[in-house]
Amino acid sequence: MNFKDKMAAYAALINAELSRIMSQSDEVTYKAMAYSLLAGGKRVRPVLVMACCEALGGDMALALKYGCALEMIHTYSLIHDDLPCMDNDSLRRGRPTNHVVFGEAEALLAGDGLLNLAAEYISADSKAPEKDIKAVSALYSASGALGMIGGQADDIAAERDGADAAMVERIHSRKTGALIRAAGRLGAIAAGERADFFDDYTTRLGLAFQIRDDILDVESSAAELGKSNSDADNNKATFVSVYGLDEAKRRLEEETALALKAIEPLGEKGEFLRDMANYLLNRSN
Repeated sequence: MNFKDKMAAYAALINAELSRIMSQSDEVTYKAMAYSLLAGGKRVRPVLVMACCEALGGDMALALKYGCALEMIHTYSLIHDDLPCMDNDSLRRGRPTNHVVFGEAEALLAGDGLLNLAAEYISADSKAPEKDIKAVSALYSASGALGMIGGQADDIAAERDGADAAMVERIHSRKTGALIRAAGRLGAIAAGERADFFDDYTTRLGLAFQIRDDILDVESSAAELGKSNSDADNNKATFVSVYGLDEAKRRLEEETALALKAIEPLGEKGEFLRDMANYLLNRSN
């Protein structure tokens, strides 16, 4: 199966499971949660969970579960990131943002609901309790105040105070990179391998992912990217604003090459992960 077909196959499993989960209630908060969770997207993070697990010959049912939980956390972060008190975006993936549709209070609750649902979902009907405990720990460590939330706090501070190169790398490594590292860790846990097995790969991949976002924000219009505001509009500290476009592109190539080097020991089993790194290097949105 080629990369495109396998990516689609992973995504189909993830989307079907997320749809099943969100069908369990028709209350307004669940509707708001589902509105953002089922809005599409590339599903890069849960796909990485499954691909990392498969590369190690692990339990793919567990990987699917952990990947869906990770996507809930990612989606909650996007809902909150779009709020008027944060980036105040009115579009996400070409659709009105959650607070535009449901109101600010309900959007806040939808994000909170997804944050809680991720843990509920992993722990419900547990058939591998030791792995599930490790997965919850990895997921919430990555998304907490020393991970993704801390990165968002740094991002807000940088809008106010400005940022140097070290701060931009700190923001990227936590706000975006932490959940991508978590994807590798969740895949390794599902496979019964040590949690940090893919850390070198996912750390480089996470940084490359955000640098590519920074480049696209300059080279593409907000409409092409499906959002209402550019990083410049929001006074965001980015690789491009600190290093310039040419250096950002050089670092993108460098980080991608280092990610590829990190998985060389996997041989043929790492083929999809290599293709994923190159896909993210060249993506257009």
